[in-house]
Amino acid sequence: MSTLRRRIGRLMGARQPALQVAALCVNGDTGKVLMITSRGTGRWIIPKGWPMPGRSLAEAALQEAWEEAGVRANPGRRIGSYNYDKMQSGGFAIPVLVHVFLTRVESLAEDYPESGRRERRWVAPDEAAAMVAEGDLATLLRQLGPGPAAC
Repeated sequence: MSTLRRRIGRLMGARQPALQVAALCVNGDTGKVLMITSRGTGRWIIPKGWPMPGRSLAEAALQEAWEEAGVRANPGRRIGSYNYDKMQSGGFAIPVLVHVFLTRVESLAEDYPESGRRERRWVAPDEAAAMVAEGDLATLLRQLGPGPAAC
């Protein structure tokens, strides 16, 4: 959905965006970012999902990183947010606001809940920015800069 259509929808009383959380997983030694593929379309994304009852937003983001990418880490700090349109069955989309938490990866498991259903790849932040469809997420990735200083 285009930015113009989103703005028009909001002006016409469209509902507020749904909230999701994401873990921007970084290797503290190299500064590289962990990208994963989405299950449905195979697009490159960062681990993300819905908030979870009984968990802080940072803890929920970390749980998504575990389930989707096998990341072991401590909850990170919020570094920003981005918007996207989540496609639903029937061809309509809902607007989503994603809070992003910087997560320094301690280890990666080979066996995790969604192993075998996604690809994982370590890439430089500028390369990760070129891989994603969401402009605001690309901006967050570029702001990390090269090397390990981001963590």
